[in-house]
Amino acid sequence: MLQFFKSSLPTRLFVLLLLLLALRLPLLWWGIPLMPVELRALLIGERLHGGALLYRDVYDSTAPLAAALAGLLELVGNRPLWLYRALALALLTFQALRFNFVLNRADVHPERGYVAALVYLLLSSLTTDLDILSPLLLGHTFLIAGMSALLPTSREGYDNRRLFRAGFLIGVAALCYLPLALFLLLGLFAVIIFAANSFRSFLLLLCGFLFPYAVVATFFLYTDSLPGFAQFHLRPTLSGLVAGADGLPLWLQLRLLLLPGLVLVLGLGRSFAIPPGLVFQIKFQQLMLVWLLVAGAMAAASGGTAPGTLVLALPPLTYFSLYLWQKSRRAWVPEVLLLAVVGAVLVVRYRSALFLENVLQLPLESRYAVQPAARYRFLQGQQLLVLGPDMRPYLQNRLATPYLDWQLAQADFGHLNEYDAIFRVARNFRAAPPRYLIDQRGLVPELQYKIPAIFGRYEATNTPGVYRLKNEIVK
Repeated sequence: MLQFFKSSLPTRLFVLLLLLLALRLPLLWWGIPLMPVELRALLIGERLHGGALLYRDVYDSTAPLAAALAGLLELVGNRPLWLYRALALALLTFQALRFNFVLNRADVHPERGYVAALVYLLLSSLTTDLDILSPLLLGHTFLIAGMSALLPTSREGYDNRRLFRAGFLIGVAALCYLPLALFLLLGLFAVIIFAANSFRSFLLLLCGFLFPYAVVATFFLYTDSLPGFAQFHLRPTLSGLVAGADGLPLWLQLRLLLLPGLVLVLGLGRSFAIPPGLVFQIKFQQLMLVWLLVAGAMAAASGGTAPGTLVLALPPLTYFSLYLWQKSRRAWVPEVLLLAVVGAVLVVRYRSALFLENVLQLPLESRYAVQPAARYRFLQGQQLLVLGPDMRPYLQNRLATPYLDWQLAQADFGHLNEYDAIFRVARNFRAAPPRYLIDQRGLVPELQYKIPAIFGRYEATNTPGVYRLKNEIVK
């Protein structure tokens, strides 16, 4: 199997894609339940498609480009979940092939072929967490796309345009998921070990990083959304208030990382045991070690629960695993090891179908999907607002106000004793009041007392905590 994929013939790429589809399509065909991060993206896309502006008409910390993509996908159809899944698969495939191309072109290892892409796609199939289109997965794609620009073009140092492009793509990645800005540290390290003039080169990298932010800030300035951009995206994400809130529990993430971690440890041990190669190959190895450290820092910053966290470790993991597949005295050892990794991925991926969930002590990711709330089943296709953190009612209904993220909504609903907060709530409800209010925090009586012109129009229903506009007929 290894010898087959060590060839650069196009037929190997075709077989690789078939293997990827064989690993993923059965589960995608059976259906993967909707995850919280996807519900959030669907709601944002729905609002943006309806003419709302991010951070002005939608209070959420999602990065601008990730939200804009959700709005664009809404043009295809109403909540096109199938398109989200297809795009996630396409992005992972692009990452694997692009990273494989960079390794081959830079002669990082003496053996070329599609082994790197094989390992990348194989380990990315370990969990359904990477089957969803998360902002982290989207931003990581731009990091992989800009990786070749971090490598030197000649012995004299960098070409200025390549450095600017590398910084630009890191900036675009951060506009998809802000913590990815930490990869500027990786760019700084690449400049130090590769560039002739480190200070000037890093300034070029930094200018490239700031350019997309300048463009986005200009757009928000002209749409009167710049204060919201700082209040609802930059400040909360940097403070860690909402980062990674929609992901799998940390203990489950760590268990899913056991197999990739074992491959990484074996690859690292093998890489240090082999005599060093060319100077460039040693520097590239150091670059991958720094990548691994930055990925660890990012995972720690988000509590290790951000959706798609595994994708951060895939490039260094793939690189160091290549040392395991090199020729050795016992040619059968790498082959058996690769087959063992394939078998382990299949067992973990299909543990439910194989009735091994309890044996492995690995709950299915679907247990943490968004499930319909039985008490709100009578609400179908309605415009509503949930006064609380439970987003399940939005599964079959539409968001009618800017208050999507409840933590961010505390800027208003958490300060109802202040005039400014009362004014903002009244302004956001005046244009299009939702038909239903789901009060999980007992705020409606206070709102009816302080803003009677708006909330006095709501009456209680037979379901506790649910209010509807008077003279509205429940469908």
